[in-house]
Amino acid sequence: MPDYLATLQRDGFVVIPSLLSPSEVSLLRDAATKATILARSGNWPFFRTVPKQFPPWPNVAPPASEGGIWGVQHLLHPDMPGRTQFANFYFSEKILTVVEELLGVGTAQSTSSRSTQKGGEEQEELLVMELFNLLVAPETRDFELRWHRDDVPETVPSDEELKLLEAKSPNGRQFHAQYNLALCPDTSLIAVPGSHRRVRTETERNADPYESDMPGQKIVKLEPGDAVFYDSNILHRGVYKHKPEGNGEETRLTLHGSVGLQGTDGKVRATAVLQHGVGKWIDREDAAMHAGERAEKMRRNLIAMGRGEDVGYSLQG
Repeated sequence: MPDYLATLQRDGFVVIPSLLSPSEVSLLRDAATKATILARSGNWPFFRTVPKQFPPWPNVAPPASEGGIWGVQHLLHPDMPGRTQFANFYFSEKILTVVEELLGVGTAQSTSSRSTQKGGEEQEELLVMELFNLLVAPETRDFELRWHRDDVPETVPSDEELKLLEAKSPNGRQFHAQYNLALCPDTSLIAVPGSHRRVRTETERNADPYESDMPGQKIVKLEPGDAVFYDSNILHRGVYKHKPEGNGEETRLTLHGSVGLQGTDGKVRATAVLQHGVGKWIDREDAAMHAGERAEKMRRNLIAMGRGEDVGYSLQG
């Protein structure tokens, strides 16, 4: 088996080809297309809007002539029509096995987290349900994200930047695993390999926020079914090409998820997750996960984070 953790620690990201079969991709692509149409038509209230990069996003999507939306939020919400398909993927062994490796959850720990001790004593689930969203192509205009790290403001000086990077990835490991899984060919993610372990160079610090040719940058190319797991504090950006005029098919459908590790960085991780509003619905009576016992335990771990009032936002813009 490839050493995904070693690659992630070295480069800041690791591409896993063909994580899903063509039939699995087809099923999820259908559900994702329906979710996108629902959001674009104004019948789903949770989305990411052009040209805003970070939450909070407006409650009303801009018209298609202004770009519309670039993401659909809360695929695991109890009111999402495709929730079953999305939950079966998010809580699948294919995903969680990779997550466990990247988070350093050992075989004995992960096995016990899914079962019970002799005598019926329930074991603690180590993983936490976090976010599961969808990234899509804007309708009429291209949209770009500026260079950033997900949880380190670009305004901090070098010494503070280093402290934050070390605190968020002690001994080279993060407290969560974050990924993009493509349902269409995708070249939207651009990252600077190795930048998750160092402060920005003077060139990077002084570059245009939308610099198209950052030294050392790499375009991450994904085919349908491929996934990239990446350190959220690698220096990265996104470039979203709009749908070609007259093309009814969606040209970008990328599942964007994160899974956390219980009992780690407290308020910092709570802010990163709850700033998206997931805490406002995850404890609803109809929000129980019907994707196995482990899924429900992971949901309860998220509920324990709180509802998210006054947690603030990681980044602005």
